[in-house]
Amino acid sequence: MLEKTIENYFKIKIESNGGLCIKLNGFVGIPDRLILLPSGRIFFVEFKQKGKKPRKIQSFIHDKLRSLGFRVYVIDNKDKIEEVCREWNLDLTNTKKKQLTR
Repeated sequence: MLEKTIENYFKIKIESNGGLCIKLNGFVGIPDRLILLPSGRIFFVEFKQKGKKPRKIQSFIHDKLRSLGFRVYVIDNKDKIEEVCREWNLDLTNTKKKQLTR
């Protein structure tokens, strides 16, 4: 499965639970997405093709983020997405985007 397909599927799951799935770039090694969930919950996600591992610089940055107390996930398939969603108590059945309120 393509990395882009996995990333889009995950984005839908996050947004349907009222969260934001912010694309990060411009900093070598930074994970692909910053996830902001209701109640101030934050984590990072690196997407990879099935079976691929993070590059050395990515692993270094992931470890640095973890040392700061952040959760960092490497996702390469839909099963891992569902595992992460369950860990964060997200609704897996809802795929409709919720409106953000001011």
